Amino acid sequence: MERLAGRIILLWGWRRALVAFLAGALAVLGQAPYDFFAACFISFPLLVWLLDGATSEAPGSLFRRLRPAFAVGWWFGFGYFLAGLWWIGSALLVEADTFAWALPLAVVGIPFALAFFYGFAAMVARLLWSNDIGRIAALGFAFGLAEWLRGFLFTGFPWNAVGYAAMPVPLLMQSVSVTGMIGMNALAVFVFALPALLAARRHLRLGAALLVALVAADVGFGYFRLNAPVEPATSTIDVRIVQPDVDLSEKWDASVRDRIFATMMGLSAKAPEPGHAKPQLILWPETSVPFLFTERPDALTALGEMLAGGQMLIAGIVREEGSSVNADSRYYNSVVAINDKGEIVDAVDKVHLVPFGEYLPFSGLLGRFGLDQLVAGPTNFAAGNERHAITVPGGIRALPFICYEVIFPELVAVDAASAQLIVNVTNDAWFGDTPGPYQHFRQAQIRAVENGLPLLRAANNGISAVVDPRGRIVDALAIDARGAIDARVPISGQAVISSGQRRINGTLIMLLFALFACVSNVRQRLRAN
Repeated sequence: MERLAGRIILLWGWRRALVAFLAGALAVLGQAPYDFFAACFISFPLLVWLLDGATSEAPGSLFRRLRPAFAVGWWFGFGYFLAGLWWIGSALLVEADTFAWALPLAVVGIPFALAFFYGFAAMVARLLWSNDIGRIAALGFAFGLAEWLRGFLFTGFPWNAVGYAAMPVPLLMQSVSVTGMIGMNALAVFVFALPALLAARRHLRLGAALLVALVAADVGFGYFRLNAPVEPATSTIDVRIVQPDVDLSEKWDASVRDRIFATMMGLSAKAPEPGHAKPQLILWPETSVPFLFTERPDALTALGEMLAGGQMLIAGIVREEGSSVNADSRYYNSVVAINDKGEIVDAVDKVHLVPFGEYLPFSGLLGRFGLDQLVAGPTNFAAGNERHAITVPGGIRALPFICYEVIFPELVAVDAASAQLIVNVTNDAWFGDTPGPYQHFRQAQIRAVENGLPLLRAANNGISAVVDPRGRIVDALAIDARGAIDARVPISGQAVISSGQRRINGTLIMLLFALFACVSNVRQRLRAN
């Protein structure tokens, strides 16, 4: 191991960049759908050894001295995000004649930009570097900081945060209810990087003890949570989740809209599965209604006739404000609640839109260069002002999140304290049977664990599911399946601690790593002098 580390440390130029790139790409195997987290125990030690050799004796600014570390982190990040996000390009091939030109921007450009966060992490870690276990703590702190920044800078895109690799199954998910993703990201990198100590064997016993202690604590807490008695249900609700598997090439084709709508109606109205009661709540995916209700009021009448007394439908729609002939009309990616009279009784608009997918940032400037949305849809969307819970049958408060809104831990946590049920509607058919839908589902699953609430998820095509408050899948429909899930959902979960306390705990874990790294760095400097 010492010889291997020595060879990695001495790499230079393109060889160092290539190893960093491959190490980052290897780490993606820890994410869904592969869930081979053991790969991270190779990737992050390689990163540590590469940073051991990323030194510069050249005089100059601080950045000049840290530039080799930044390059290592950037190449690691580029490999990680390229291997983990290549599937984004699938969305551009749905209407290839219009959007294929943007494929390099999506497949290469997004990883290129996101890699700067990991370059920043490597630079911060190198500032606090030492030759012992302190550098492992420095890496944990730096990556925790970078992943936190990735959650909100430039609208935020915390997809495939490193911490998810440490949570492939419910047993290993429960600790996030205490640490939050901030703490889990830092802890995951720290644990994954500890095998780097095998090379020099300095602090090896301490590292082994910490590795065993942290893994044992994680598994032990998960076992305790999964086997603890479930809180008595305050109420239950019978739900049906519809997954229509609509071909996106037809979705906005006026000639087949009635057929699509009839498919949705048929799946919603069919008899309950054996052993299940008639659903009180029916859930349709994101933009599942293939026309504007303002243009087709007869559709609401048909829904009112389809819904039995006391039933409610929550459906993803495109909502229009104003007249379509009015240049000032606005469109929203929304969910609406429809009662058994065919009346829209509530609506929630998507607050956090996808840049280039649902709106064009800096449209005045970029429009001059002929740039438009990179993902096809009926129109550019306006962002909603706020999110609120929808009251569904039984007086239960269901909090809706549309598509990738659910990947933002803080966005979900802000309103989850006043809700009893998380609802996520999405249209992952854009990405086919690629890792994307699996990764999206895993992040939604973790939101249920963090907030201690059951999750209902409806996707046009994979993965629709019912998830309990501890992340266990009650029932699900696979990608490319057309059908409906019937389930009785107990309303009983609650968060282990508040979202604010999770944020504090995660920040304290990061700061503890930073303090440990600073002490190690200072001690090394004092010994050198």
